[in-house]
Order: sequence, then structure tokens, then C-alpha cells
Amino acid sequence: VQLQAYGGGLVQAGGSLRLSCAASGRTFARYSMGWFRQGPGKEREFVATFSWNDIRYYGDLVKGRFTISRDVAKNTVYLQMNSLQPEDTAVYYCAATINGRNLDYSGTYELWGQGTQVTVSS
Repeated sequence: VQLQAYGGGLVQAGGSLRLSCAASGRTFARYSMGWFRQGPGKEREFVATFSWNDIRYYGDLVKGRFTISRDVAKNTVYLQMNSLQPEDTAVYYCAATINGRNLDYSGTYELWGQGTQVTVSS
């Protein structure tokens, strides 16, 4: 079972990036899949989740700028990030859980990808 995140990079403030997280090793249709991030000197924080029953949740800092989507057939979740700001600089981690509650809490998730770096320059 593996989560592979990719799509990070360096972008100027106001720019966009799209992250992808491909899951392999099992069918993830019943899993909630989401994104967390950890900036320099900061704790890991919730970004967004696409729940197993097709509900999208977002962290307050990214609402209106980021959009999470999912392709069940491809076992892949995407994070479209627009209007990026320097404070969005972080390592972004994808995660998956069979649990249906507390989806904004990192401890809920039992599967994690390796992280992809997003750097936003001012």
C-alpha cells in the first residue's frame, strides 16, 4: 500500500500549482483522502480532504483558493492551488483513512505519502 505525492515546485506569489496523490496497493473508494502541510518551524496542519462519501472539507487558510478533487477510477486525489502566497510554502503530504470522522485531524489518518515541497516566492 503506497501513496505517491507529486506536483510540487517553485512558484511566484499569485501563481498556481496542482498536486496529485496516487494510491496503489488496494482500492481506495471507501477511503477519505486528503492533504496536510507542514511549513518551516510549524506544526502539520490540515489543508483539505475529499471524504469517502464525496464531501469536501477545507482548512480555513485555504478556503476559496484551493480545490480538492478525486478520480476514484485512478485512485488519485488532486489539489488545485490558486492564488498561492509565501505562507503556503510547506511540504505537502497526502493521506488516506478508512475512518469517517475527525477528518481535519492528522491522527485520524493511517496512511501517508512521502510529501512534496511547495515553495512560493514573494
